[in-house]
Amino acid sequence: MGDSMKLFKSIKWRLQLWYGLILVVVLAGFGFTSYQLERNRQFRRIDDELHRRVGVLGNAMHRPPPRGADGGGLPFDRPPRGQFPDDGPPGQNFRPRTEFHLPPEDAHFFGTNDPNGFYFKIRVGGGIKPGVQNETAIAHSDNYPERQSGLAYDYYFEQVNHVEKLRGKEVMQPVVMNLAEQRVVLNTLPSGEIIEVGCSIAPELHELNVAATKLTAVGVAILILGLAGGWWFVSRALRPIQAISTTAVKIAAGDLSQRINSAEAESELGQLAAVLNSTFARLETAFAQQKQFASDAAHELRTPVSVILTQTQMALGRERDAAGYKQTVEACQRAAQRMRKLIESLLELARFDAGQEILKRHPFDLASTVKDSVELVQALAEERRVKLVSELLPLSVIGDSERIAQVITNLLTNAIQYNQPDGEVRVKLEAQGNLAVFTVADTGKGIAPEDLPRVFERFYRADKSRTGAGNSGLGLSICKAIVEAHGGTIEMASVSSAGTTCTVRLPIND
Repeated sequence: MGDSMKLFKSIKWRLQLWYGLILVVVLAGFGFTSYQLERNRQFRRIDDELHRRVGVLGNAMHRPPPRGADGGGLPFDRPPRGQFPDDGPPGQNFRPRTEFHLPPEDAHFFGTNDPNGFYFKIRVGGGIKPGVQNETAIAHSDNYPERQSGLAYDYYFEQVNHVEKLRGKEVMQPVVMNLAEQRVVLNTLPSGEIIEVGCSIAPELHELNVAATKLTAVGVAILILGLAGGWWFVSRALRPIQAISTTAVKIAAGDLSQRINSAEAESELGQLAAVLNSTFARLETAFAQQKQFASDAAHELRTPVSVILTQTQMALGRERDAAGYKQTVEACQRAAQRMRKLIESLLELARFDAGQEILKRHPFDLASTVKDSVELVQALAEERRVKLVSELLPLSVIGDSERIAQVITNLLTNAIQYNQPDGEVRVKLEAQGNLAVFTVADTGKGIAPEDLPRVFERFYRADKSRTGAGNSGLGLSICKAIVEAHGGTIEMASVSSAGTTCTVRLPIND
């Protein structure tokens, strides 16, 4: 029971069952329609022949005998003797003898001894009961069956008897029916005679049975081939799903380098595989960054902790004077401040990553904020002998002015610290379309091309020339997080030995 339930929950088996059901319905409908068309064609041909012979017999009724005939040499030329006396006992329904002469040229329409040929029988109407001893027949062929029976057959004669009582008010229509393996046409003439023409349809029924057997065999063969082809097609179509499942299991086990083979890139599942591969790649990158981040954070924290432990152990190891203890406490304080700054930076980045950092949203003059930041770092620039050149266009943006000032100050500080002596830092603010573009360009040594794409990574330092005291490598990462939180972008361009340019783009307040 459990296996059968799992079977019906399988997408492959569901598709196969639906496909098989549709194929069965289509094949059954096609086979039934083909059989009915062939059956109708066969019976229509037979019915045309039967109606043709009914017409021949109807034309032969009440026709005088051919000249020169003695009445005994022509087939179907006289009624059976003794059936139509001119008179009879009172109360019996006797009729005058009805003349029937079938012309010689029409005799070929009926077989004489062929049981599978066409046969006929002509009866008188009114009070007749077919197949009984007192049935009155005008004429019949030699190959006429001994007895006909059937509900439709008997009902027709009952209707004839009823119509006979209302002669002149109602006319019976010709009736075509099957009696066992016989096809029969019954037609009542206006004069009251009933013409019955029939033939054996055993050969036709045999042909129809053979056709039905062939159609069934062909249908079963097509069904088997269709189911096999459908199974192959469904298996091939669902192969990417199996690959996705297998790859996901391996990734869940820890192998993040696994990818799905998306050979059928143009199909829906191929596109899904491509999307999942992209997701897996980002997941692998995120895990690698997280691992590197944790390693770098531990490394950065280990240094000040080691300083604190070393200083305290030295202070506890031997007695010192007040100045020695003060020096130890100051060293511990510097290490603790470095730790605090690092922890604050990490928490700040974590809040940005989680979307929990609350930013103010109000319009402010970006040029004024840049000007304040330039004044803030002016002393550092003079100490480093770096010239600050500003070109500011008044522009209004929406956001947190304090956070933007933090970004500008950080960029200016980096440009000053890593500049050449007697160098220059150019600060420019201009409008480009609906964006405020702020650039900081220095004349330092620049950044190597291989290091440039990674400058915004956390804890990343290009080289020793870009590393200062107390620098944790998180400043540019925080700047990037702040700018992107304001809907802007930040990018770095550098030419070796020619300087570095950092560009920040923020939406202008319309």
